[in-house]
Amino acid sequence: MIRVNMGKKIFFILFFSFLLINFPISARRQEKEPVAEEKISLLKLLDITPSPESMDYVQNKTQFQLHTLLTEQRHSKTWNLSERIQKDYESGLKVLLSVDEDIVERLDGLAKEKEVLERAVQAIENALLSKNKIYIYGCGATGRLAKQMESTFWRPFWRKIKERKKIWLKIKPHLGEYIEDRLIGEMTGADRALISSLEGFEDLQLIGRLQLEDRKIKKGDVVFCVTEGGETSSVIGTILAALDQWKKEKDYKPEKSRSKLFFVYNNPETRLLPFERSRKVLEEPGISKINLTTGPQGITGSTRMQATTIETFVIGNILQTAIDRTFRNILSKKEMAKIGFKDPIILEEKLKDFALILIKLKKSLPALAKFTELEAETYKTGHFSTYFAKKGLITVFIDSTERSPTFRLFPLDTVKERKRKCWIQVWTAVASLKEAWQAFLGRPFRGLSSEFYKKPFEEEIQDPFLKKAALESLKNAGENQQFLYDFSLSDFNLKNRAPNPKDLGVAVLLNPEERELEKKDSYFRIFIDLFLKKEARLALIFITERSQKDISKKIKKIPGFEENGKNSLVIINVKEKNDPFSLNQQIALKVLLNAHSTAVMARLGKVIGNTMTNVSPSNLKLIGRATYLIQSHVNDILRQTKWVKLCGIRKPISYGEANAVLFDVIKFLKGKKQRAGQTAEVALSIIRILESFRLKKGISPEEAFTIVKKTGLSRYLSNVTSQ
Repeated sequence: MIRVNMGKKIFFILFFSFLLINFPISARRQEKEPVAEEKISLLKLLDITPSPESMDYVQNKTQFQLHTLLTEQRHSKTWNLSERIQKDYESGLKVLLSVDEDIVERLDGLAKEKEVLERAVQAIENALLSKNKIYIYGCGATGRLAKQMESTFWRPFWRKIKERKKIWLKIKPHLGEYIEDRLIGEMTGADRALISSLEGFEDLQLIGRLQLEDRKIKKGDVVFCVTEGGETSSVIGTILAALDQWKKEKDYKPEKSRSKLFFVYNNPETRLLPFERSRKVLEEPGISKINLTTGPQGITGSTRMQATTIETFVIGNILQTAIDRTFRNILSKKEMAKIGFKDPIILEEKLKDFALILIKLKKSLPALAKFTELEAETYKTGHFSTYFAKKGLITVFIDSTERSPTFRLFPLDTVKERKRKCWIQVWTAVASLKEAWQAFLGRPFRGLSSEFYKKPFEEEIQDPFLKKAALESLKNAGENQQFLYDFSLSDFNLKNRAPNPKDLGVAVLLNPEERELEKKDSYFRIFIDLFLKKEARLALIFITERSQKDISKKIKKIPGFEENGKNSLVIINVKEKNDPFSLNQQIALKVLLNAHSTAVMARLGKVIGNTMTNVSPSNLKLIGRATYLIQSHVNDILRQTKWVKLCGIRKPISYGEANAVLFDVIKFLKGKKQRAGQTAEVALSIIRILESFRLKKGISPEEAFTIVKKTGLSRYLSNVTSQ
């Protein structure tokens, strides 16, 4: 055996000696050159020393590096979305809506998981009769979902009930006078966070506990904590604080709290268990878990889309089902029909409605494509859009505000802005700023009081970076913030934010608002006539029970609106039968606007493939997402054959290197808001790295910034291997 091995060794030595002697010298040099190039690391090439923040993030914030989650993966159906949308709007929209089929599949499976859904319905029903509160809490997109539950569904429903005085008199003794105040939809950062996220808040379990206390939620109240990823710190802090209220009882048993506390999320448990904060909830027997995983999102990591859609649909139907059951013990069948409950609601049957909604949306693709083209061209030519809505106000508002962090756009303009910067604004049917917030929320604006939150922030936040960010954000979370934003048809807006020629006006009408088109003095007609008079473009969106023929008749009565001309008309026929919340119509509008706004931004180059390379790294999770996007896109290019031929072999960049470059770019852009505009840190970082590799010398952030402004990331990546 020893002789055989020795013989083999001699053979290989002689063989490789032969190769070394006879292999062409030029080829040997060609193999060695990339190795020599690797002596200069990326950070040395760029002359970057990782900042303390970057080092802390990479070494100590691993619990916020979430690129392993299913919601952070790329969906196979939309892999080439940005290329597809450049060629054909309808094709791009079709592929975006195809991802919502994942929701249909999950809802089919959920209908068979009756136990936890039944527990949730029973919890709401018991809360109604026992006069307990219902607290729905989320962060970011799910926080806006929580606000929507209160202000779009709950409060308008009870207003309608109270208008039917005879029916209300029968209900009132059982539920109490102020039933509309007993559901509280809250988000991390309170009402101000509806406009844009407040840096540092999302990453604190502390703020969830404090907001629970501030809103006076007690043991016995029903709590739904909703997080798309299943790992949001503020949401986890809320559910754990609610659980602690139960655990203080001497005779505490998990089944007691489990019947009142619900954690709703959208990732497989196997992906979440490595994260300590998630594991603490998932392994807790005193909390009910509702897993709504649909898979990767239409745009990588953009959980405002499928994740929040299914959460809104399921929680809304849980509420409707509980109200139906409660009322059937109080009202007659005839009375139930009068308030929208024609037949008893069976939750698993209601969940099937989503598939029908999606079919209706797909039928509207040609009209929707024209609308998308119209809005994309509006921004491309330097113009602005204004959306107008009443019943659909919050759904419209949510889509418009979520465009800012997702695609790195200017946030909504404040009243202090002399000129419009934000591409989009939202108006509603009132004449003053204060009335607009009341119409929007159905109640007065709620902020965070510095007196209540400041001391705990100072004393209990250990991380110096988070403490600084949270204390700064607290200054912008008070009730005074409401006076900075005006969504009304006020004199100020009509004077300072009025449309110009080629701007776009979008009127969104939900059943039965189409009737208002016949009234010349209605707010809808005032808005439409204003845009027609100013020779601006116009889009009308109808989510209605009326037929297309009926709507077209009403449209023809509007002087100057040409259905087949420069304007756009989208009609989605969704019935309101047995849907007293109008949940199905709101969901149809949400899915439509999500697909539409995503397609608009993809057309404008703010999506690469199906990744949101313009994401704003404003919290720990988004810093992780931005880092991973930089790493992924750079390494994708480095692996390409064309790149290797042009620039040689390069070792893939590491997560730590990508993060160091990101923080360096964040520092560069800080304080340059006016000049930088909507420049994204991710795009700037990618271009800086690749261009330095291509030129074999480090380029400065300023040089990369010039390329971003002149060329843009999409065009740069398309051309980088052919330069």
